[in-house]
Amino acid sequence: MTSTLRRHLAVALGVATLLAAEVATAVAQPAGPSPIEQLRQDTEAIHALGISGVQARVIAPDGRQSVATSGTADLNTGRPVPSDGYFRMASTSKTLVATVVLQLEAEGRLSVADTVDHWLPGVVRGNGNDGSRITIRQLLQHTSGIHDDLPGYTTPEEYYQQRYDVYGPEQLVARAMAHPPDFPPGEGWEYSNTGYVVLGMIIQKATGHPAHQEIEDRVLRPLGLDQTRWMGTSPTLPRPHAKAYQLFGPGSVVDVTDQISVDSEILSFVTTTRDENGLFRALLAGRLLPTRQLAEMKQTVPVSAEVQQLWPGGRYGLGLVERPLSCGGTYWSHEGGDGGYITHNGVTDDGRRSAVVSMSEARGDTPEHILDQENAASALIDHALCGVPLRQEH
Repeated sequence: MTSTLRRHLAVALGVATLLAAEVATAVAQPAGPSPIEQLRQDTEAIHALGISGVQARVIAPDGRQSVATSGTADLNTGRPVPSDGYFRMASTSKTLVATVVLQLEAEGRLSVADTVDHWLPGVVRGNGNDGSRITIRQLLQHTSGIHDDLPGYTTPEEYYQQRYDVYGPEQLVARAMAHPPDFPPGEGWEYSNTGYVVLGMIIQKATGHPAHQEIEDRVLRPLGLDQTRWMGTSPTLPRPHAKAYQLFGPGSVVDVTDQISVDSEILSFVTTTRDENGLFRALLAGRLLPTRQLAEMKQTVPVSAEVQQLWPGGRYGLGLVERPLSCGGTYWSHEGGDGGYITHNGVTDDGRRSAVVSMSEARGDTPEHILDQENAASALIDHALCGVPLRQEH
């Protein structure tokens, strides 16, 4: 889910390189292409849609990795896409927020049954909004009914005007409070970035520390995810990275690499395919949450009919998305996208096989382009998680 999904839907509703040095020599399977060859084909297919740059990384149950890139990191110079390039994490950071909230619950410092007013009295109020009726669980699961009204751009002119704007969480929540709820708490499902802004405020109230600091101390540092960094209000990314592009319409591809994340407290993390794989593998393997809290995170509800177009069969847990696999069963993920970077990810239920694909162009000008990009990235994840394990050649 992109961090600006509502706007994304409202506005619209290269040569592939295989880095075999990171992969043990494999033999092609009789039933079809090898997992490595499939990954190469899938990155090429995404690039063929017109997306400037693609990088993907798959980690097998035995820990061996395969990496493929396609396209270019810079439309002006043609330089190749780095296989370890940074990108904005965007809404995938909601999984980080949810993990911290559930860790705090496991420690007895809060409960997901607590109301918003219990922690932030009077913050969610007005126009029918009532924080005394909304629980932390509902914020985590997008069932709170809080309307989403984050600032964003839909034209190149708006991008240039707004890219360095800075907002505090109180400002972002106030924007949402200017609207009535989308539905009574617990009686519907609608993606709400604002709900996660409120969660960040609750984390700070419960711990005395900013949400990004708790994420770093509780998740990133213990897992050694040193390529996942909080950038605050910096408009740039660490090197190396592919430039990010946004397609606003025919002949209007804009370099949108430089910008400040709207919610810099939560959405301002950058990461790599290596670290994002590591996060989801550790989470599903039970390394971040006790059994009860991980089970809570995986209790899902159906997403809206609108989002079903992007996630067929998708269900939402607490900061975690469940989607069906073509080979049977389901996988867990949380896509992210903002400012040209669109990322899909997935991990099997046991945390042993995972995949991440990051695209450095968002084709958000038409419903067809949005769905084509979503479907191609989802196909890569599905193929990677359903693929035959790599076999070492003897």
